[in-house]
Amino acid sequence: QVQLVESGGDLVQPGGSLRLSCVASRSIASMGWYRQAPGKQREPVALIFSDGSIKDADSVKGRFTISRDNAKNTVYLQMNSLKPEDTAVYYCFDYASGAWGQGTQVTVSS
Repeated sequence: QVQLVESGGDLVQPGGSLRLSCVASRSIASMGWYRQAPGKQREPVALIFSDGSIKDADSVKGRFTISRDNAKNTVYLQMNSLKPEDTAVYYCFDYASGAWGQGTQVTVSS
C-alpha cells in the first residue's frame, strides 16, 4: 500500500496563496486533490492523470493549479486568490491503489 503524506496547509487571509505538497512512498501515476469542509462531503478539487492531462473543479478554475514532479514522487496544489469557502481539509488520493493521505488543514480567514 502506498503511503501519502500531505503538507503545506495553514491559516491564510482571503486573497492569499498556499502550496500543498503530497509525497508518495513510491512512483505516482494518476493523482488527485480532494477537500472536505465541515458538514460537507469530500469533493474533488483537481486531478492529474498519468498522461499529464488535468481536470479542475469549476470552483477553483483559474485559481488552483495541480502539478507533479515524478522524480520526487510528489504532487503539488498551488492555490491562489484563496477565499473563505476554500476552507477545508485537503486530501491527496492515489488512483492506482485507492490510498488517501491523512489530510492537511487549510483555513482562509481574516
